Amino acid sequence: MRAGRRLRRALAPALLLAGVLVLAAPGTATLQSATDIAVTARAIPRFDPNPAAPVRFGGLEYVGGFSYSSPSPWLMGISAIRLLKGGRFLAVSDTGLWFAGHLDRDAAGRPVGISQARLAPILDPGGQPYRRKSDADAEGLAIGPEGEALVSFEVNHRIAAYADAAAPFGAKPRFLPLPIPRKELRSNQGLETIATAPRGTPLAGRSIVVAERSLDADGNLLAGILGEGGGAFAVRRDEAWSATDGVFLPDGDFLLLERRFQGLTRVGMRIRRIEGRAIRPGALVDGPVLMEADLSKEIDNMEGIDAYRAADGSTRLVLVSDDNGSFLQRNLLLEFKLIEPGPAASN
Repeated sequence: MRAGRRLRRALAPALLLAGVLVLAAPGTATLQSATDIAVTARAIPRFDPNPAAPVRFGGLEYVGGFSYSSPSPWLMGISAIRLLKGGRFLAVSDTGLWFAGHLDRDAAGRPVGISQARLAPILDPGGQPYRRKSDADAEGLAIGPEGEALVSFEVNHRIAAYADAAAPFGAKPRFLPLPIPRKELRSNQGLETIATAPRGTPLAGRSIVVAERSLDADGNLLAGILGEGGGAFAVRRDEAWSATDGVFLPDGDFLLLERRFQGLTRVGMRIRRIEGRAIRPGALVDGPVLMEADLSKEIDNMEGIDAYRAADGSTRLVLVSDDNGSFLQRNLLLEFKLIEPGPAASN
């Protein structure tokens, strides 16, 4: 393992906490208009750097991925991603920006880089960039049933809909009713996850939100189904873990991405699979862990997840990290193939 990688992993927990504190501070400087940026990628051929390690991790098989960076100072804090048609993607940052581009692949279909990249401010109802961090803290992104971009914000807790996820730059938001009482949401641990179920599945195109670490009276994660006939439910919480994102699979099951932070030796990520038919108002839901990994693997502060059906018919998961704007952390994009629900990989 290279010295730089060892240093990043040794300092990652402290940087994760420091980054959260720094990025949560009030600020006024932000990108004012859409801009093209250059993005450079470095391949990550193995999820486990050990050459003898297997490519399967719990119920997932590593396909490929890369770390990426840009000369632009605005490319940081990526908190959610959704894949669009034609190889394109849309992401949001917790500094109040859209990030869009094309996900490039090699001849074998492995993700290798990003081209046609653009950043733009997420606009307020007056058509202006958000000036305060507390207003700009976009954490979750979903594609609604009519193709709109749904963005969940924390600190100033709200859910905003932008008319067209394929072209959201310049769009003004409309705000959706919260399925969770605002007073129950903690300042910087609010609506971290928003996801939309496919049509023809138990939730039939409905969208849900899950809080990062806002808890009900029993200590479980607050969650809710949006829209008429929706309402609050809960996700069973393990003490060490906080929700960072989620996505529905084509069959209607829900994958919840979670982060662990317990000091220098206990940073990790995991993915749980929850039956879609179990998600309903008043329910407490849970599910098996598909995969778990710590800093011995190629992870960072993993915050975003999406799923798509590959040309070979398999379901693929794409995960992204939030670098907290630190040169000692990394922007990562990793892709896995869903094999079967399986036990968590040992750390």
